[in-house]
Amino acid sequence: MYEYLKGLVTAVNPYYVVLEVQGIGYQLQVANPYRYTESMSEVVQIYVHQAVRDTDITLFGFYDLDEKQLFQKLISVSGIGPKSALAILANSDHSGLIQAIMNDDIGYLTKFPGVGKKTAQQITLDLKGKLGDLEQSATLVGQTAIDLGSQGDSPELSDALAALSALGYSAREVKAITPKLTDFAAQTTDQYLREGLRLLMKK
Repeated sequence: MYEYLKGLVTAVNPYYVVLEVQGIGYQLQVANPYRYTESMSEVVQIYVHQAVRDTDITLFGFYDLDEKQLFQKLISVSGIGPKSALAILANSDHSGLIQAIMNDDIGYLTKFPGVGKKTAQQITLDLKGKLGDLEQSATLVGQTAIDLGSQGDSPELSDALAALSALGYSAREVKAITPKLTDFAAQTTDQYLREGLRLLMKK
């Protein structure tokens, strides 16, 4: 079992990143691949979780240990698979997620793709009071919206929309927020993706 891998991110796309470690490229499915775009020239450490199934072996990557532990808690819940857990973690307000679980906020949890009322109730039933130190040290990555004025569609925006679809949001949901993202006009895919997730959580 792997704890983490350290190397260079050599490829980023809506579904995964490739981390090269001593000449071997590891495909890592992560919550927000574009988070690593600015680190492609630097050695990074990515925590990993290995999932072994009958037909394949998948590596999931995480920005830090808290994110990995939260993922492992989520996939322990009946009805939450790895893809759903990544979609939940893509919204980087992890402290808000933990508070929703602690407060039985079903409405908040059902805003995530693939999470209905029954699954949301199961999350709070299984995890309330069981998140340990994560309740105190929840990672809160910057969620501040950066309004840089209006500009046309861009490759960065297109990549962000593709990433939202990869996380499981429906074409209707993505289409509904596209005009606001176009007006948002960020400079990077990561900024577009974070703003898109923020808008989807407000629906």
